[in-house]
Amino acid sequence: MTTLPAEVDCQLALLGGVDGLVRRLPSGESLASASLVHHALSEPLRLKIAHALAIQPLCVCVIRDIVGIADSKLSYHLNQLKKADLIVGEQQGSWIIYRLTPRGEQCMAMGYPPLE
Repeated sequence: MTTLPAEVDCQLALLGGVDGLVRRLPSGESLASASLVHHALSEPLRLKIAHALAIQPLCVCVIRDIVGIADSKLSYHLNQLKKADLIVGEQQGSWIIYRLTPRGEQCMAMGYPPLE
């Protein structure tokens, strides 16, 4: 093995070496879940939808007016947010009302991602 810089070597030894460091990393399942959130919110349009839903629950027609895209494209973006467990759609009569899930609320409350 290559000689490590003293600072890295010392701190790594305190953790129990590379194995100790690896044991402290999040699980693969946690990383995959976080990756879905990052992917969902990496698209400005989906981020805009999430911010709108942080203000209040909305029906599809209002969300469409906010983002200005066709229903088929909007459906795709809403599904990406649902897949990441950030939003949920609830049937109310002939309407589907979208709202943030607890996870979505947490992400928006944390200011994820930070805005200017």
